[in-house]
Amino acid sequence: MFILAYGSIFINIPSTSTMNFEITAKDVMGRIGKLKTPHGIVETPTIMPVINPNIELIPAGDMEKFGTQILITNAYVIYRNPNLRENALEKGIHGLLDVEIPIMTDSGSYQLMIYGDVEIENEEIVKFQAEVGSDIIVPLDIPTPPDSDYDTALKDLMITVEREREAKKFKGNSLLALPIQGSTHIDLRRKSAEEAVKVGGDLYAIGGLVPLMDTYRFQDVIKIILEVKSILPSNAVVHLFGAGHPMIFSLAVALGCDLFDSAAYALYARDDRYLTPNGTKKLEELHYFPCSCPVCMRYTPEELKKMEKDERARILAEHNLYVSFEEIRRIKQAIKENTLFELVESRIRSHPNLLGAWRLIRDYRDLLDEYDPSIKSSFFYTGVESCYRPTVKRHQERVLNVEIEKDYVTISSDEGELADFYLKAPFGVVPAEMMESYPVGHSEIPESLEEEAYRIAVEGLLKFLLSNPSKRFLLRVDSRWIEHLNNLPNNVVVECLDRRGDLDLQGLDT
Repeated sequence: MFILAYGSIFINIPSTSTMNFEITAKDVMGRIGKLKTPHGIVETPTIMPVINPNIELIPAGDMEKFGTQILITNAYVIYRNPNLRENALEKGIHGLLDVEIPIMTDSGSYQLMIYGDVEIENEEIVKFQAEVGSDIIVPLDIPTPPDSDYDTALKDLMITVEREREAKKFKGNSLLALPIQGSTHIDLRRKSAEEAVKVGGDLYAIGGLVPLMDTYRFQDVIKIILEVKSILPSNAVVHLFGAGHPMIFSLAVALGCDLFDSAAYALYARDDRYLTPNGTKKLEELHYFPCSCPVCMRYTPEELKKMEKDERARILAEHNLYVSFEEIRRIKQAIKENTLFELVESRIRSHPNLLGAWRLIRDYRDLLDEYDPSIKSSFFYTGVESCYRPTVKRHQERVLNVEIEKDYVTISSDEGELADFYLKAPFGVVPAEMMESYPVGHSEIPESLEEEAYRIAVEGLLKFLLSNPSKRFLLRVDSRWIEHLNNLPNNVVVECLDRRGDLDLQGLDT
């Protein structure tokens, strides 16, 4: 009856391997990859715990037991301390920290953001990072604060770009991470990404976001990430500077971020704060630990409250690391299962600002469509956000390619009756032959749905009807659909299944 021209089931994405980075699995915009560094391969996504060589709450040598594959430390702090600088130059950065795993070094930009100035030049700190054998080095970029005036942000960005060009001359055998700046000015963020790509980095680090995350301005964070990702090559390694809380990991990975640096594990612990994937708990408010990590199985909240502050901070920091790496492993498994959307949609409900921010993906569905796999094993509807997945848009576009040989066609919302097509929220029109195939046939959708799901389905229905103006359609729907069926074309007659009475809606705005 139908000739199905349903479109290719594969996405045309540029090559996903470079000399230093190989992508092995993908879902949404997230991926599992292997980053090759001078001191070994790092599987991404992952966290880089921040090590302060002046104040080691947990020694660098103990970090691997939590799942750490790579560390990050501050080259500026080391350089400014004569003893640390001498040891680093003599032993190398790995000898200084007494580890063999890869190490990334920052240049002092954080101190620049906090104090407004640093006593070092870009060339000097870049050469120092290379000389001590850092696996990944960062030039001395200028992290312009959010909401800075445009001229200031542009001036800072131009200085950062010049320093990136300079850094490439002196990086030696190290990988080079190029910061993406521009404050909250989206066009400057895009410009920064464009210039960084011209310079050519091994990684691209989105910076200047910590103040936004600290104040829960997640909409700004998501918009910046997506705009930058729209410019970077699809196989570019992306580091999200300052994102150290597990509640944001799944969302950031789904948007294509690969590396995170975490000082939160230590900073929060010193303040008696306990990290979870759904937010932060104050130790004083906890009666039970909602976790089964070694720390939480060994101690009770009351026992920790009675400890000396330094010992308590160390133990809380261990929990914070365990739970952070557990979330990373959970994300990787979701990527393997193609259920990253479902994981993100559960995590964003931990804070209203995360929920509102994630809904911005409806404005970037074309970008997500370039990355998200076309075929998956299931589609679990978890809320209105599920309507914005590329799968829904992709289905509605592909059904337009279905060639209809009949002149009179029946579309029904009742899957129990015989019809040529079925109307199913949020997908829209589904050929009878495709009812058992992905995505519709592999979907789990509740009976009660948000109005948005019906609205999006009707959008798809209208496109389908308008693409077949020479056909006549009988649209049989239950009453839940009636209020959404506005401005239907003249080749459609609607029958309400609940009333079994013909409602010819031609020209009506019911």
